Amino acid sequence: MYNEKVMEHFRNPKNLREIKDADGIGEVGNPSCGDVMRCYIKVGKNKAGKEIITDVSVKTLGCVAAIATSSMTTELAKGMKLKDAKKITRDTISNALGKIPLIKEHCSNLAADALHKAIEDYESRKK
Repeated sequence: MYNEKVMEHFRNPKNLREIKDADGIGEVGNPSCGDVMRCYIKVGKNKAGKEIITDVSVKTLGCVAAIATSSMTTELAKGMKLKDAKKITRDTISNALGKIPLIKEHCSNLAADALHKAIEDYESRKK
């Protein structure tokens, strides 16, 4: 059901930890399947002065797809400008993993939503 890339991110998830002094935190869950993700981001500036995600991590409680998509999301977002990270979608994540089975696509929605909520949290703290 899952390809080798998905299984690799499930078996050896990247950035699966809490960032104690995170600049933004986003949490999402899906009551129908029980998956829950919490995304943590640290924000800094690149050489051009643009805000970028310098560190990103997740804590995920869920199935193979939930863990794999949250792991891949952190890999995609690390080093990205905030405005570009906001453009990460379900399809971005699924494609990066070589496609998630259609029945599990909702898991990649959670990963993107958790990242977007962490960015929103960061931006709301700046005001």
